[in-house]
Amino acid sequence: MTQQPQTKPQRSNALLNALSVFDRVLGTIEKWIITLSILGMALLMSTHVVSSLIFNAGISGTYEVTEMLIVIITFVGVSYAARHARHISMSAIYEQLSGRLRKGLLIIICIGTAALMFYFAYQSLDYVTTMQSRGRTSSALHIPMWIVYTSLPIGFTLAGVQYVLTAVRNMISKDIYRNFREKEEFTDVPTDGI
Repeated sequence: MTQQPQTKPQRSNALLNALSVFDRVLGTIEKWIITLSILGMALLMSTHVVSSLIFNAGISGTYEVTEMLIVIITFVGVSYAARHARHISMSAIYEQLSGRLRKGLLIIICIGTAALMFYFAYQSLDYVTTMQSRGRTSSALHIPMWIVYTSLPIGFTLAGVQYVLTAVRNMISKDIYRNFREKEEFTDVPTDGI
């Protein structure tokens, strides 16, 4: 008697491997953007302070660039928070569920949040193109502001992708995953001495 090959597990493994590589690439891009922005901001602010103390004159446009870097860090950070499941969540109903209901609700939440992130990305892209068409620039350095605000649609899109990855992972895996890589580990609150 010959056994039929198991194609479904192989397909899901191939899909998981492809998504895992995609997730790692996105994670690397996020880390570099956030790291370079934070380091650039720290270096610029430190140089500005030292220059002010030594030469009685700071670096022109320091506060402007710092504000721009904060915008970039904030919106790329949305994706970073989603990747590591460190975002704010309202989980009162979710925590009362278990098994398939819990997993099903998590998938619905991920798909709904992904749709919202993609909607925000679309709206912010419209905002960026409007800003570009008006030619708005920063006041001191005359940097086109649309370049800075491009971080909004990028960050929202990356966050949406993270929620889609989490939903797909939960659809094809038997365990519950908080994000693409981490299984959910729920421990009860200790009741000792209560």
